[in-house]
Amino acid sequence: MKFNTVIPKGLRIYYYNELKLYRNFLHKGELSTAWYHLERTHILGQSYPIEHSYTHWLMLKFGLRQRNIKEVFGQVIRLLVGGWKSFIDHVPLGNTGGSDVPPLKKMELSPDLAHILNKYRKN
Repeated sequence: MKFNTVIPKGLRIYYYNELKLYRNFLHKGELSTAWYHLERTHILGQSYPIEHSYTHWLMLKFGLRQRNIKEVFGQVIRLLVGGWKSFIDHVPLGNTGGSDVPPLKKMELSPDLAHILNKYRKN
C-alpha cells in the first residue's frame, strides 16, 4: 500500500500558484473564477493530506462566505474523511472537490493538469 505524506516539490509550485490565483480573484470579487482556481488546487493537492484538507477548509470558508448551506455541509463531510483518504492514496483523480460533485467520482482531467500530475505524482 502506498502512503502519501508530502507533496512533491515540483507539484507544490503548481499547487501554490493555483492558491495564489484563487486568492487574487477572490480579493477582486470574481467569485466564479476564484472557485475555478480553488477546484484546480483541489485536483493538484488531493493526493496529499495537508494540501487536500487545506483546500477543503478554503472551500468551507468560501461556502460560508456565500451562505451556501449545501457547500458548507458538503465540505464538513469532506474535511472529516478527505485527509486520511489522501494518506492512503485512495482519491478519485480529477475530482474538483465541491459539494456539487459526488466525493468519490473520478473526473476527466484538463490536459494541462494531466500533464502536471503525470510529471510529479508517484506511480
